[in-house]
Amino acid sequence: MTLRIIFWTSLVAILGVLAYRELEVVTVGFSLEPVYIPAKRSDVFRILMDEPEYLVMTHPMCTIPIIITLKGFDPRKLVSTISWFMNFYTTCVPFFRYRLLSLLSQIFPLEQTLAFRKMLTSTSIFLLGLKFLFAHAKYQATWESLDSRPLPSWYDDAKFGIFMHWGVYAVPSFGSEWFWWHWKGENDPKYVEFMKKNYRPGFSYADFAPMFRAEFFDPDLWADMLARSGARYVVLTSKHHEGWTNWRSNVSWNWNSVNNGPHRDLVGDLASAIRKRTNITFGLYYSLYEWFNPLYLEDKENKFATQTYVDEIMLPQMYDIVETYKPEYIWSDGDWEASDSYWKSKEFLAWLYNDSPVKDTVVVNDRWGVGDRCHHGGVFTCADRYNPGVLQKHKWEDAMTVDKDSWGYRRNTIISDFLTMDNLTSILASTVSCGGNMLMNVGPTADGRIDPIFQERLEQMGDWLNVNGEGIYGTKPWRVQNDTLTPKIWYTSKPGLTYAIALEWPKEETLYLGSPVPAENATVNLLGLPGVEFPWKPLSEKGGMKIIIPPLSASDLPCQWAWVFKMTNVK
Repeated sequence: MTLRIIFWTSLVAILGVLAYRELEVVTVGFSLEPVYIPAKRSDVFRILMDEPEYLVMTHPMCTIPIIITLKGFDPRKLVSTISWFMNFYTTCVPFFRYRLLSLLSQIFPLEQTLAFRKMLTSTSIFLLGLKFLFAHAKYQATWESLDSRPLPSWYDDAKFGIFMHWGVYAVPSFGSEWFWWHWKGENDPKYVEFMKKNYRPGFSYADFAPMFRAEFFDPDLWADMLARSGARYVVLTSKHHEGWTNWRSNVSWNWNSVNNGPHRDLVGDLASAIRKRTNITFGLYYSLYEWFNPLYLEDKENKFATQTYVDEIMLPQMYDIVETYKPEYIWSDGDWEASDSYWKSKEFLAWLYNDSPVKDTVVVNDRWGVGDRCHHGGVFTCADRYNPGVLQKHKWEDAMTVDKDSWGYRRNTIISDFLTMDNLTSILASTVSCGGNMLMNVGPTADGRIDPIFQERLEQMGDWLNVNGEGIYGTKPWRVQNDTLTPKIWYTSKPGLTYAIALEWPKEETLYLGSPVPAENATVNLLGLPGVEFPWKPLSEKGGMKIIIPPLSASDLPCQWAWVFKMTNVK
């Protein structure tokens, strides 16, 4: 009897350990995205239906360890992983159970084998109960819970996106997209004088709206331009601080692109074209506050003790754009005057993560209220043009603009106002090396065109990424970001590969790298120059490489800006 107790206790303990190990081990090569879970479940059922039992027993689906890393006890955080485990248990495990029972029946008496079978059945019922429990767990409206949500993997893999600031401010196209505020909020003399010289007395900002016609707006052409740029995602302004919406907002009557100006759903038209013609992920920018909205100003006057604007304008609009256009990136802004409690940001994000049509794939930033930037939310943007130059622990983004002084289109630019390709490749290299994404802004015109200078930058970025994208897309930061010997070298990596992005072409046909520690069989190639292996020599026993550059003419080089050296077998 004692031996039986010891045996059954040990067996239950072993099964328990195995079950928990299934919840602690991560399946190699996959991430914890909820969208991955049903795909794997479908694979299991397909295997069970199409393959005989002995093949199922040896299929990787039933033999490879399952995915998960437990951190804390937030139930919502475990939903996807536990659901996967439950589905695994209720599909593959029956075959294991059948084989195990067959084996036990040859060793133990029938009654013990039947008892063990009952125990397995009870375990299955218990696990299915857990599955039901966790399937109904949700993210709570607290930062502790919301911040525990894993970032959807598409974003980190993308690395490069395009920002588009487009609104009524494109009509005066003077100064910046903050035109209305500088003119009427600050009474900036430069803007006041501009209006006096160019518009009749009594002209209001609302009078610009019918002039925002977007008559040349071709969403298919825009989609093709964006695809040509090499961008993997795009973020369009749905509403900026002026309050104008680029879709038919029911709470912004006559101050939107359908009832006024273009008389078109600009958001919907571009979203449809991008999804029809490209593989680019579509996102939307949304400003929480509005400079001159009477309801917002009333709440502000009440020291944000009331939330009339939030309840009647902001939240209805945010729910509307998510449910109507299903953006997979929500770029929040205009948060800096009030706390996230006033904006009801946490409540909105809880809905977004739990119940929205994009709950499994949506990415958000960190602009949800005073004090939230660089602390809470999804991607950290921290500040405009944020580029720390060192590796960050949290995923971040450098939202920057090709026009150095404005996010919206402006007519009063000169050529030196625009970043060059040398500037842009330098920003991209340092950003990706340090674990960030680059979101590059262009401002369309009021008549719906993308100005040639912006088109040129988009095409140039696309040309560069077409050659060097292997060292950008889907990469991870290396152990060193900036080379210790040659400062204008930035590193990225993939499993078994290291990429050195040289912002300047090596002088004297030699490239010195201080950071890599090469093995004897290390290799060096230049992306875009297939079949040419560059010889190298070690700098010292501790590491470093002297790469010999073969004679190459300018026409031999695969690109004009920033060159990516691909290395194998280096540490």
